[in-house]
Amino acid sequence: MSKTYWMVVLDQQNLDITREKGFKIQGIDSRNRRKAVRITPEDRLLFYVEDQKGFAATATVTSEHFEQNTRIWKYYVKDELFPNRVKIKPDLLLEPDDYIDAREIAPTLEYVKKWPAEHWPLAFFGMLHIVPQRDFNLLEEEIRKASEAAEKRKPATPEKEVTSAAAASRRKQKKKTLTSRRRRRARVKATSKQVR
Repeated sequence: MSKTYWMVVLDQQNLDITREKGFKIQGIDSRNRRKAVRITPEDRLLFYVEDQKGFAATATVTSEHFEQNTRIWKYYVKDELFPNRVKIKPDLLLEPDDYIDAREIAPTLEYVKKWPAEHWPLAFFGMLHIVPQRDFNLLEEEIRKASEAAEKRKPATPEKEVTSAAAASRRKQKKKTLTSRRRRRARVKATSKQVR
């Protein structure tokens, strides 16, 4: 059976909750139950953060749909528990500063072309959408590039800093040793000249 490509629309607070849970589970609201029950293992999820207007992550579904009423995510309607759930594994996950800006890329998406260009945000109403594979692949590639760029910007890890500090210390010690050897040689030469 072929994969389905889904877009999950949530706010930053709920994405942070999914992240805190190790990006291992995602809940879908009650309103989208009919779509959620169609999610199967190996389907792919694209995460859109509505209050940031950015694409943040991709994940792969690892379980069938199941229902659970434990409160995990938050919603302005008190009774909403996001009971339609699937287990997931993260593929790519960006930090908020690195999200792919939807204002720049969304109007070019095949999925969004159903709406007038000036009203592209209407395409993101509701929590769960099926998107074309082409759109998914395009956005996942953009997320991958942003992730690689973010990795390159990261400062050296503490281990590398410790290693480079240790190397610097060894170089300094070696220099001291060479200097003291030269001094000894110079003293020995001077002494041997005096003896002659």
